[in-house]
Amino acid sequence: MKRILIKNGILDGSLKDIFIEGNRIKRISNEIDAKIIPNENLKIIEADRKYIMPTFVNMHTHAAMTLTRGYKEDVPLFEWLDKIWKLESGLDDELVYWGTRLACLEMIQSGTTFFNDQYFYLDATAKAVEDSGIRALLTYVFLDGGDQEKAVRQRKECEEMYEKSKKWGPNIIFGVSIHAHYTVCDENMLWASDFCKKHDLKLHTHLLETRKELYDFQQKYGVSPVRRLDDMEILNENVIAAHSLWLSQEDIEILGKRKVTCVHNVNSNLKLASGYKFKYNELKDSGCNVTLGTDGCGSSNNLDMLETMKTTALLQKAWRNNPAVMPIDELLATATVNGAKTFNLDIGEIKEGNLADLMLINTNSAAFIPNYDFLANFIYSANSSCIDTLICDGNILMEKRKVKGEKEILENAQKAANELVSKLH
Repeated sequence: MKRILIKNGILDGSLKDIFIEGNRIKRISNEIDAKIIPNENLKIIEADRKYIMPTFVNMHTHAAMTLTRGYKEDVPLFEWLDKIWKLESGLDDELVYWGTRLACLEMIQSGTTFFNDQYFYLDATAKAVEDSGIRALLTYVFLDGGDQEKAVRQRKECEEMYEKSKKWGPNIIFGVSIHAHYTVCDENMLWASDFCKKHDLKLHTHLLETRKELYDFQQKYGVSPVRRLDDMEILNENVIAAHSLWLSQEDIEILGKRKVTCVHNVNSNLKLASGYKFKYNELKDSGCNVTLGTDGCGSSNNLDMLETMKTTALLQKAWRNNPAVMPIDELLATATVNGAKTFNLDIGEIKEGNLADLMLINTNSAAFIPNYDFLANFIYSANSSCIDTLICDGNILMEKRKVKGEKEILENAQKAANELVSKLH
């Protein structure tokens, strides 16, 4: 059994040692003597007063879209989607594998050990996640555009992929995505919802990302998408709604009543000018589980949850004209434990018995001097380069900023991006 002993780290303001056995935190104490631990498979990490933090949970992304990073800039969502979808038509298993490996590398380097993904070529994605060593929810994506023949085919594909997923690694969860209520026919939305209920799966969807989406839907149906999805009995505690931006008070009350998990993707929303008034306080007070995500690199350009936290808090304080909004402890929870509890995972908090997902923060830099408030410095002053070491499931995935196989991943991801773009010309 693998064992890790972290010596002289700072946890919650105090000097602590942490002993990890297998994939769980076995003991946290002021001092743990290495001599009492079996030497077999024991790795000792001298933290040297680095801060020990829980890792991040990225609640909405499209991992292999790292290959579209910077491809189309300075256009609104629907024009951007048109260009991106044309580019994505050239994807295959090999390209998605390397795009996902690149995403996992970036997430490891920026402190994320779990991501909730909505993309294609799931077997290739699963292999990339397993090879990287982090955790993920991977979803079969319904996106039929109203094509009934395609809709029927996608139901069969979803069933087949669910069976295939049983052979994936233990740190990968299978789920289902309805891309959006405007890209999937009613029959498939209902089928996907029923399938998730039958198998106790998470249902992931884009919801009210833009004002145009809301306007078009109201013109067609006379009600908001939230009201209609609830009337269709699709909304429940297993639904993860990305964006959730253009919400009425009635929408918020419905989402709260159904205990939906809402994901704020601030950088993507700002960059595509989709909107900025995310109703954090209202959603939290209604009973929703409020979380954060980066979205894919095609729109947000990176997968950095630390940057996401900072932008989220600054924007909430600004548009509400209230500097007390989103205090640091709540902000951290939206990026860690709130996401973890969506999947009933005991990560996001560092305590005995929990899964061993944690990171060491190097404060030996200008960003942390003076260190009156570590979390304030970490979120508002530093950047993810301060993350020195990352452990997921009891495995060291990064130590002293070094990730195994990094050079190969970077080289092959660049080749994959070149090949993808060449298919358009």
